[in-house]
Amino acid sequence: MVKQPARQSPDGGETRAPGRSPDGSEGNTPARAPDGRTERGRQTREKIADALLALLDEGEAHFSADRVAERAGVSRRLVFHHFADMSQVIDTAITRRLEQLFAQIKPLPTDGPRSARVAAMAEQRARILEWMTPTRLAIMRQDQPSERVEQVTREVYGFARDRLAEIFAVELDRLPADRRADLLNGLDGVTTWGAWYHWRSSGLDTATARRAMETTVHALLATTDAPASASAPTP
Repeated sequence: MVKQPARQSPDGGETRAPGRSPDGSEGNTPARAPDGRTERGRQTREKIADALLALLDEGEAHFSADRVAERAGVSRRLVFHHFADMSQVIDTAITRRLEQLFAQIKPLPTDGPRSARVAAMAEQRARILEWMTPTRLAIMRQDQPSERVEQVTREVYGFARDRLAEIFAVELDRLPADRRADLLNGLDGVTTWGAWYHWRSSGLDTATARRAMETTVHALLATTDAPASASAPTP
């Protein structure tokens, strides 16, 4: 069985079919087309945020308005027409990247052989965590991340933890509540960015770091297995 994640809009709300009201009924008033100037402004802000993300992905750690404007193909003046300062540009770009993360998450098996579930989880986590590393480092460099960045970060961590509970429910459900919580805490700790960054910054390549994650998860899950029956003593 594969668990399908709920469809959500970028702000975390549930999506609805076009033309329907929140209660699901057909709306009588046709949706208003977005104002052209408002839409162009939104597109320009996204272009500027995406330019900063592109520089971030290329390894740059400091972002001048001139550099971001050049990459976005707009003027420096236009950057500050849409954003109060560069901190707001960075904040918007980080929030956009964290929201983009959800598009990277595909359904994973929640039953079947443990080895297959662990391998699928580790492959997806390793790919996403590596992709997110520049953004996580940028967040760490911020003196005071905005409430929106902190909120989306909490949502990402909560979603990742909930996914582990679904993927390894077979093993977790064998345990009493306190031990179940301890095991889930352990699984969460070795499959999130902190552990990944430790392995990568210690010199492990991505394939070796992924195997380290798999091995650690297998070791934790093995604690839920019933002990093998002791062999009868030889007379």
